[in-house]
Amino acid sequence: MKIGIPKEVQAGETRVALVPGLIPLLLKDRHEVLVEAGAGAGAYFSDTQYLQAGASLIEDVSALYEQVDIVFKVQPPQMHPATRLHEAEMVREGSSYTGFLSPLALMDVMETFAMRKITAFAMEFIPRLTRAQSMDALSSMATVAGYKAVLLATEHLGKMFPLLMTAAGTIRPATVLVLGAGVAGLQAIATAKRLGARVEAFDARPAVREQIQSLGATFIEMELSQDAETAGGYAREQTAEFLRREQEVIRARFPGVDVVISTAQVFGKRAPLLITNEMVRSLRPGSVIVDLAAEQGGNCELTRAGQTIEHEGVAIIGATNVSAMLPVDASVLYARNVVNLFRYLYPATGPQPDGTDELARGACVTRGGEIVHELLQPLIREEVSR
Repeated sequence: MKIGIPKEVQAGETRVALVPGLIPLLLKDRHEVLVEAGAGAGAYFSDTQYLQAGASLIEDVSALYEQVDIVFKVQPPQMHPATRLHEAEMVREGSSYTGFLSPLALMDVMETFAMRKITAFAMEFIPRLTRAQSMDALSSMATVAGYKAVLLATEHLGKMFPLLMTAAGTIRPATVLVLGAGVAGLQAIATAKRLGARVEAFDARPAVREQIQSLGATFIEMELSQDAETAGGYAREQTAEFLRREQEVIRARFPGVDVVISTAQVFGKRAPLLITNEMVRSLRPGSVIVDLAAEQGGNCELTRAGQTIEHEGVAIIGATNVSAMLPVDASVLYARNVVNLFRYLYPATGPQPDGTDELARGACVTRGGEIVHELLQPLIREEVSR
């Protein structure tokens, strides 16, 4: 197959969907790799590195889309500033596409793919199966984001994280509270501990208590929900009463906290509101909130996606696309996820997985001229009923 790697066009996106180090693996499987000139520049991978790895360099992005059998991308398709065509319309009819797609929010793109008989795989829909762990791009990007969130906090906090004993006296360690102990939260805990902070963490899922404690953090106790997690391993949306009790527990910790890193998200829905305006006022001036759920509406009532604001002396960082702030490692991890999925779906030897394969079915959004993913069926019915 001919694999195409176009340059990302979204503002601020620095990642690339394939790094030079993985190209020999694809060539060994008898595939060809076509890369748009400059595609890896944001992640410091030069055109020369791609050429040396065995890829072909394409200057004209339209020519790239016309030639390839499958496209690897990071961001969902959008209007291309150079061609003035939507990327979903640039993908060759009958070919394939793999990348983040935001299918629940971009049904128009899914409809375009279906109409043009494009087989599309959404990286955020990879099922949480043991055999799919090496393809789990959400976890990979959450790892990067959790690490970077702590560094963002250190840049805005007016004190150091570690305990220091000096001739001038003792500096007490900063206290970091992490809300949500998924992949991003656990990475934030580990990073804050490595920097010497005193770390507390809260999560509504009972199963993560031991993981939090194993990293040296204190687990914040409350009456936990036994129904807080879906069968797929994602946090489940909770009732208003449960969220109110969560807020009460969190509010009690705020007067002694220097940094809050919030990571709580519910797959396909608005992030839960865990931090109210009133709760922000209980933080000491100079404190910092890093809201990693900003793109999903934010865990903090005052969060503004893509902005850092100050409210009564507290910095609230509504960071978005955080993994793109560390493009080298983020690209390496993401590219491995994509290549592992591709090699599973299109093996060099042996049959391809069919429609009964749980992994292939879970990641596939469009196939054979139809939108096939079960999560999108209710949205299709809504459109038809209108």
